[in-house]
Amino acid sequence: MTFDQLLYNDSVLDGLDAMNFRECTPIQEKAIPIALEGHDLLAVAQTGTGKTAAYLLPVIDLLADGGYPDDAVNCIVMAPTRELAMQIDQQMQGFAYFMPVTSTAIYGGTDGKTFDKQKQGLVKGADVVIATPGRLTAHLNMGYVDLSEVSFFILDEADRMLDMGFFDDIMQIYSALPEDCQTLMFSATMPPKIKKLAAKILKNPKEVKIAVSKPADNIDQSVYFVNEARKTDLLAHVFSEIPPKRVIVFSSSKQKIKELTREMRKRKFNVAEMHSDLDQDVREQTMLDFKANRIDVLMATDIVARGIDIDDISLVVNFDVPRDAEDYVHRIGRTARAANSGAATTFVSGRDRQSFARIEELIEMTVPRRPLPENMSEPEPEKEDSDRKNDRRSRSRARNGRSNSRPRRSDKPVSQKTAGNLSKKNDSDATAKKKTYKPRTARKKPVNKPDDDQQ
Repeated sequence: MTFDQLLYNDSVLDGLDAMNFRECTPIQEKAIPIALEGHDLLAVAQTGTGKTAAYLLPVIDLLADGGYPDDAVNCIVMAPTRELAMQIDQQMQGFAYFMPVTSTAIYGGTDGKTFDKQKQGLVKGADVVIATPGRLTAHLNMGYVDLSEVSFFILDEADRMLDMGFFDDIMQIYSALPEDCQTLMFSATMPPKIKKLAAKILKNPKEVKIAVSKPADNIDQSVYFVNEARKTDLLAHVFSEIPPKRVIVFSSSKQKIKELTREMRKRKFNVAEMHSDLDQDVREQTMLDFKANRIDVLMATDIVARGIDIDDISLVVNFDVPRDAEDYVHRIGRTARAANSGAATTFVSGRDRQSFARIEELIEMTVPRRPLPENMSEPEPEKEDSDRKNDRRSRSRARNGRSNSRPRRSDKPVSQKTAGNLSKKNDSDATAKKKTYKPRTARKKPVNKPDDDQQ
């Protein structure tokens, strides 16, 4: 289905044409009509399916029809991170390029000048405010933000916001909205906490679910089982086979990303790091350089695993297995976006085999295995599972004439001298139990004498 079959405002369609948006994705095709009809919506779809356009386009189309105040906030879009808020704002400006619809992004990690600019956007009334929960509540608590005219309340990556502990902030913002505000909630997963939040803020919602917790079919997935100590060599080998371009390497550890970036630079690869320890200006410049192809490989924590739209990612490498199985879907969802194809490979050490098995259970498929290069050993001989460790300990004890378990104190042999002492002690204890004690007389309260320095 094409957008001109769903949207009717020529200015909106002109903006889409300028951005080369032609065909609707499944989530857009199902969500846009529901939003245009004024229903609350709970939409669940995997990352990379076009959720941002699914909620921005109907709002822009409705704002273009008029009837909304010019000096008030008409729509609030909530996002979990500043990077995602900035990205949504950029897409908003592209969609509304030919329209007099204003937007502003509200997020933390800025200086006082930017804070004042955000305040002016809220006070004067931007049509669409894209905000992180913490920073918007900070402005709200100062008393100058009026949300009584808001017509649309949108939560993007709602599951991620709850994971980050923003439930109370979301409810505080929601309580400041008018009762007739239309609410649209978009999430990549549907855990119980999302259902709980939906029950609190959605009114008779329509539901849309698209391939929940499943990677896109056009991602070529693979896995290497490799010794932990050889992962860096394996990454260099992968890059040597196909020179890296538009690649993201994920790790859950900031320290690992820092070390890996230094090592890959020594090996003459054009890489940059992305994690929360970097200043906001550095992070923004790194993303711009990566999008402009001035950087070939982005070494990143999960800070860019959710909601960041970067075109034409050719390969995603999971340097380690993500802690949460669903994070695997988000990570590899950075590639093969908007019907493009892409590849994703995961390095699994011996200690992470069970975690990767849970991922395969979640996505309901066995990821194809790739053979290691000949000069790399099989994974984790130094990592033993608990059964092997117990067997080894048992054999060691058997050689030393000991049983598998330590003897209890009562089982140890007792010498004659010790036995005699124990007998005397037991007799003494029995006599003590028969003894009758008189109540102790009250002691006289001591007289406090002044200290030497008080005399």
